[in-house]
Amino acid sequence: MADSAPTPQQTIALVDDDRNILTTVSIGLQAEGFATRVYSDGATALKALLENPPDLAVFDIKMPRMDGLELLRQLREKSGLPVIFLTSKDEEPDEALGLAMGADDYITKPFSQRLLVARIRAILRRAELIRGEVELTPSEPPSDALERGRLAMDPARHHVTWSGQPVSLTVTEFLILEALAARPGVIKSRNQLMDAAYSDDVFVDDRTIDSHIKRLRRKFRAADPEFSAIETLYGAGYSFTDG
Repeated sequence: MADSAPTPQQTIALVDDDRNILTTVSIGLQAEGFATRVYSDGATALKALLENPPDLAVFDIKMPRMDGLELLRQLREKSGLPVIFLTSKDEEPDEALGLAMGADDYITKPFSQRLLVARIRAILRRAELIRGEVELTPSEPPSDALERGRLAMDPARHHVTWSGQPVSLTVTEFLILEALAARPGVIKSRNQLMDAAYSDDVFVDDRTIDSHIKRLRRKFRAADPEFSAIETLYGAGYSFTDG
């Protein structure tokens, strides 16, 4: 499909201390039409990502000096850049922590280039839709600005405020919150929230949604310690209240 093909402006940053992985993944992404930048340590990557942001970054978790989790933590203080983690099978706690800190997705090693490309395109597509940089198909109605009590969301600018204070969200967090706030009081199951936030070719589990909800609450409580608009209905899902 033409709308899923990367444009020359779409740049992927790869951060991994394994130069073989950097080379292999970079060549594969370039073959798919992406531009790539590679970094072998977190500290160098952080400076470059903030000074000249790419469209998306892929971090390995286990790196010397500054690992992927610390890189993400410092990046999230100043940027909502989409991030995918590369993890090993024995790093499940790190996966959950990375998602809670604001990663958009994770892929377990060993992984196929096809899977990585599919997830990169899915996240870039969501980011473009939120910024209004691609046209919606007839089955995708445009999203208007949404106001629910103290919450204000502007999908065209990916802008969120609570009681007038800006709250910085990742693409996935924005889509989950939008799905909840669109119908206050209506319970959304984890499966419904996964459908709202992820494309059909990206598979996540319940823990992923739970981690994003925790991250959303933490961000809003930083703006308002009394924030309680996202409610958990155990065994059913989540709902948003604008009361």
